[in-house]
Amino acid sequence: MSEASLTVAPRIVLGVCGGIAAYKAVEVCRQLVDAGAHVVPVMTDEATRFVGAVTFSALASEPVQTSLWDEASPIPHTRLGQTADLILIAPATAHLIARYAAGLSDDLLTATLLATRAPVLICPAMHTEMWEHPSVQENLATLQRRGVWIVPPESGRLAGGDSGEGRLADPSVIAARALAMVGLGADGVGASSVGDLDGQHVVVSAGGTREPLDPVRFLTNRSSGKQGHALAAEAARRGARVTLVTSSALALPNDVAQRVTRLPVETAADMEAAMHAVSPDADVVIMAAAVADFRPKVVAERKLSKEDGLPELVLEPTPDILAGLAARRTPQQVLVGFAAETNDVLERGRRKLIRKGVDLLVVNDVSAPDVGFDHDTNAVTILGADGSSINVDLSSKSAVANAVLDRVIAHQRENRSST
Repeated sequence: MSEASLTVAPRIVLGVCGGIAAYKAVEVCRQLVDAGAHVVPVMTDEATRFVGAVTFSALASEPVQTSLWDEASPIPHTRLGQTADLILIAPATAHLIARYAAGLSDDLLTATLLATRAPVLICPAMHTEMWEHPSVQENLATLQRRGVWIVPPESGRLAGGDSGEGRLADPSVIAARALAMVGLGADGVGASSVGDLDGQHVVVSAGGTREPLDPVRFLTNRSSGKQGHALAAEAARRGARVTLVTSSALALPNDVAQRVTRLPVETAADMEAAMHAVSPDADVVIMAAAVADFRPKVVAERKLSKEDGLPELVLEPTPDILAGLAARRTPQQVLVGFAAETNDVLERGRRKLIRKGVDLLVVNDVSAPDVGFDHDTNAVTILGADGSSINVDLSSKSAVANAVLDRVIAHQRENRSST
């Protein structure tokens, strides 16, 4: 950000492309303005087919611009590019991504992209087949090598009625990322998250463990690993070196897949061994996995069948991985636990926070609609050992991940200021 922009509202050029998700950019615009940013909307001709320019003109800080030729300035793209603190493209279509990667500048938006030295944040949105096409992924990789930031799409319902990856990220996630990049938190308070984990090692566990009954069957739970994987992805986007210990087969987003070391595990014993192996040098350890509380004391050597009669099933406790990590951690390490509850949620969470000896405990009510296991959304309360409590209403798991990481960073800052 330029020196001048430190004393005035940061200028964000909001580029809107011609995709069905263009309507969501209206909410992005509103959140940016409410947080104190000066928003300059630039729409492509195709975008105006989905959302009227007057909508953005009414909500933004300046009227919409759509053309290289419709204002007094003969070089509007240069003015926009030179005065911007950030250029945000939401939604970014496959067409825009291809033109930007190729260096084409045949409209106001692409010309502005080539005429700026400000950070650029693009938010792709398209159908799953388009998102997964090799040309799109190669263009995105090209832009990333050039320093462009990317908010990847989410999985969910698409315009054609089917579901899959390609849905524009939640507007709150996009706005939070953009505001962080210009030094504004969601409430207008300076709090940059881009690069705030640079140089740090973050270890995340994810997924539910499987405890074998015999060579075929096992005890497990409904955890999908989505929240843990979202935490790993967001930590990597913030600059951390991430180790993901996971029982889930979920793929990581393309923009972080090469920056996360993945350690596959299956049982609680596997996870305990992996976490103890990689956590000693970690700055942050986040135990998001849903580890089984019990396992069969004896595992049958061959498949059990009805012909053998009803087996005697004796269970024994699994290792308490979180408590073990707390006992072995260094004073500077931040330890975060998770608690999925169905009753007396906050009270049980507070007891677990004290019992486990963690800095932060993320608790949720998995009996609530669209919360927790196997959903794309979550709603949590982040409890702190200092008595703090922060509620995160129902939102995407990426948004929840960023809220948790924001609290981790705040905890680190508090520790530094007290020493």
